[in-house]
Amino acid sequence: MKVGLALGSGAARGLAHIGVIKILERENIPIDLIAGTSMGALVGALYAQGRTAEELEEIAISMSQRKITSLLDLTLPRSGLISGNKITQFIKELVGELDFSQLKIPFSSVTTDIMTGEEVIINKGKVFEAARASISVPIVFTPFKKSGRYLVDGGLTDSVPVGITRQMGADLVIAVNVMPRLNKRDTPVILEGEDIEPDTGEPGIFNTIMRIINISGNHLTTVSLSQADIIIEPELSSIGLTQFGHAAEAIRLGVEAAEKAIPKIKEKLAG
Repeated sequence: MKVGLALGSGAARGLAHIGVIKILERENIPIDLIAGTSMGALVGALYAQGRTAEELEEIAISMSQRKITSLLDLTLPRSGLISGNKITQFIKELVGELDFSQLKIPFSSVTTDIMTGEEVIINKGKVFEAARASISVPIVFTPFKKSGRYLVDGGLTDSVPVGITRQMGADLVIAVNVMPRLNKRDTPVILEGEDIEPDTGEPGIFNTIMRIINISGNHLTTVSLSQADIIIEPELSSIGLTQFGHAAEAIRLGVEAAEKAIPKIKEKLAG
């Protein structure tokens, strides 16, 4: 039985994927295939090349908020606020010049063609380019040009790539969703009474865009997760989407969620 891991998008919350992998490793759960979107693509690419969960954890914890901020090279807002050249170089240093054919675990990166709206899967060529394309949050980052296409965050079309993992040949799919699922009302909310101060501050532009992606793709996420054999959803409300400095906490929450899923995973594998 081939086990596939579908790692979803979620910016800083995506660091919880490392905690999930840490437990799968500890419990000797095989990971035969990986598909990832956005931060899930970056974590998936690193693990597919043969890094251990411990190595991924060291990398994540070393990414302080100051380090992340230093990678944000502002540009004239033609197609994005950040050119992404420094991010590209950073990912290249992490992943290296590896080609997909050199990976130890088959891996696919999910992106979106911003011009056509198509879901675009990258599983050939340079791995660092595939990861860079998938994390390109629209408006924030300039699109990544590859094979004549302008590619952005895969979360627009497939936030948790369960279907892709199946297509790769997985018999058992473990899906990791790090973004909240929204419970939409049947009728619209009607505001009444006096103005009330919100519990949290006004969201920044990055948070706003990520929430737009989450809201617009909520139905697709629900449909995608319904096709998974195992769903792991860490409780990450305490971690903001840009709080990369909270890596240790995100990983811990990923560990806790994965531990709860282990009995069911082993039952599926035994059955």
